[in-house]
Amino acid sequence: MPSSTSNFKRILRLPRLFFRTPTEAESVHGGPPLEFERPIPQIPWRGITVVVVLVVIAAASAWEFYCRSIAYGPTLNDNEDLWTLTRRRVQPESVVIIGDSRGWYDLDLDELQKGLGKRPVQLAMGGGCAYPVLADLADDKIFHGTIICSFVPRLFLAPPGTPPMERGEKAVRRSHTQTPAQRASEYLALPLEEHVAFLKQQDLALEQLLKRLPIPNRPGALVPPRLPPYFGTVDRERRARMIEECARGGKLATTIQQIWLPIFTPPPPPSYVPKDVFMAKMKDAIEKRFGDTIAAVEKLRARGGKVVFVRLPVSGGLKALEDRTTPRGQTWDPLLQGTGAPGIYFEDFPELTGFNCPEWSHLSAGDSVEFSKRLVPHLRAALGM
Repeated sequence: MPSSTSNFKRILRLPRLFFRTPTEAESVHGGPPLEFERPIPQIPWRGITVVVVLVVIAAASAWEFYCRSIAYGPTLNDNEDLWTLTRRRVQPESVVIIGDSRGWYDLDLDELQKGLGKRPVQLAMGGGCAYPVLADLADDKIFHGTIICSFVPRLFLAPPGTPPMERGEKAVRRSHTQTPAQRASEYLALPLEEHVAFLKQQDLALEQLLKRLPIPNRPGALVPPRLPPYFGTVDRERRARMIEECARGGKLATTIQQIWLPIFTPPPPPSYVPKDVFMAKMKDAIEKRFGDTIAAVEKLRARGGKVVFVRLPVSGGLKALEDRTTPRGQTWDPLLQGTGAPGIYFEDFPELTGFNCPEWSHLSAGDSVEFSKRLVPHLRAALGM
């Protein structure tokens, strides 16, 4: 007599693996395997499916409408996978742009291609340190092209373990370890991100929305500075362009201006480390970064490669802050002296100084074209072209 635990209605059969010995539960006293069956409720599955699909479509449409109503638009997410796809386009003699978001927004690929004869590969990244990418290209034995490196002292000299350094390191690491699944996922995501506004993972993912909660600082826990909201688009070449709402210099630009100030303000030394010890460690870290940069430039130069450093426009209160906390004599001048590489500082040339950054840190899309056109002769002179 069958036990109560195996007395199922014979409606849904469970498959068995090939060449597998039936388990004790599947056979009784050496008899034939039992067919476990479970009843399927007699409910209108087709109607439920239609209702669920309609609810999902309605919810997604409502969220998309809301995101567009607050000035978000479709754009690619600048993640490690998109950076890796672009890194693979680097050829032995390519012109490559590396550095921070100013090199990302301010340098127009079309104008640089007209002036330099080659279309640059855009490897600069928002909030990233240029050194990991510089070191990666220096270690790439087949690369002997030209590097245009945007230099923002606070980011280029960021010590290990800080967000700018980690962003650069993660991108380089992904370029060496990207799996076929990650690569395929990025290719599948591109057409969706180009048409759907709410797929902005840096701003509209739940984790990022939670970070916007107004949580005050408290003993033993300091809230990190808020990052700027969406103000630019990214295409498949990783060209970044400022949106018109920010370029007009209205409320969005003003909001971002006040966000830059705490981000670029040096944090206070930890309370558990004496100030003189902390400052000594910071000095050692900066000197090491200069030394590592010199070694990377020399390695590239030995293969026939070229590097030119560029200090791109900055405006308003952010310029005053950078001039005060990272003066030229302590950052830019030692960099050029140590590496022996040419450098272009925007304030040294009248034709490069008349540009205003709407949110103090980046040029508008139109100004980036004109600035790049004026920058080309200086690049050609620096590179001996």
